[in-house]
Amino acid sequence: MTATQRIVSFLPSATEIAITLGLGDQVVGVTHECDYPPEARNRTVVVRNVLPIETMSQGEIDKAVAEQIGSGQSLYQIDERLLQELSPDLILTQDLCQVCAPSGNEVSQVLGSLKKKPQILWMTPRTLAEIEENIRDLGAAAGIVEKANQLIAEGRLRLDRLVSRSAELKYRPRVSFLEWLDPVYCAGHWVPEMIEIAGGVDELGRKGADSVRVSWDEIVKWSPEVLIIAPCGFDLEQVLEQLSPLHTRPGWSEIPAVRDGKVFAVDANSYFARPGPRVVEGTELLAHLFHPDVFAWTGPKNAYAKL
Repeated sequence: MTATQRIVSFLPSATEIAITLGLGDQVVGVTHECDYPPEARNRTVVVRNVLPIETMSQGEIDKAVAEQIGSGQSLYQIDERLLQELSPDLILTQDLCQVCAPSGNEVSQVLGSLKKKPQILWMTPRTLAEIEENIRDLGAAAGIVEKANQLIAEGRLRLDRLVSRSAELKYRPRVSFLEWLDPVYCAGHWVPEMIEIAGGVDELGRKGADSVRVSWDEIVKWSPEVLIIAPCGFDLEQVLEQLSPLHTRPGWSEIPAVRDGKVFAVDANSYFARPGPRVVEGTELLAHLFHPDVFAWTGPKNAYAKL
């Protein structure tokens, strides 16, 4: 590929990967959610939310999303005129989650309207290994395989260090990682792997599979010793605004994590929800929250808050 390749990203994680790989000057279009690295905010926005989720509670979001999808409507609006003007050579998209970004049929319909047919890179990871594959695939599409392999190797080295140190642990806490609060969703996709590498055990998590609703009784019965509050799509400040439904649930005060002061809100957007390079930092953060005497946290102070 040439240096003049024009890239449009329908995914915050793909935007992050592209810019991290040094392709920032080639990224000409992004979504309204693409905010990292900071330069992503300076790109033309071609995808926006249909729902005003910024002003909605998690319960309201869940209901509205179900109604929108149930009626066959999209959660995102793609500006076809802008997309046509940007004339991309490569579009980065996904077919994993209708809630996370434009996906499947809606992407195909928009692409069918473009006069110039771009290359499409579908980035639909369910595991940490598949996140690495996405990085490698983007590197190949942009002609920078060596850079992609270097980024993968750096991340893998850090994870391998965690695995080695975790193997020496005599204690692995029971963990519940909540990807949504109203209703409650368990950890899915790559997150259970992150928990395992970090030295925790989450029997309610679904490794390599979709996050699903779980009953509050299941959470209480599992009796987690560490509780991670990480609603998908929320940064730490937003998470802290959404906590009220939890404290009123039956059995809340009986949960060991609550009794022992090991309930943490985290920046889900940065370290867990987006399948990009920072899942490595997210795993390091979990290791610190599970085993603070063994693993230090040297990342941003606003990555988490103890509740």
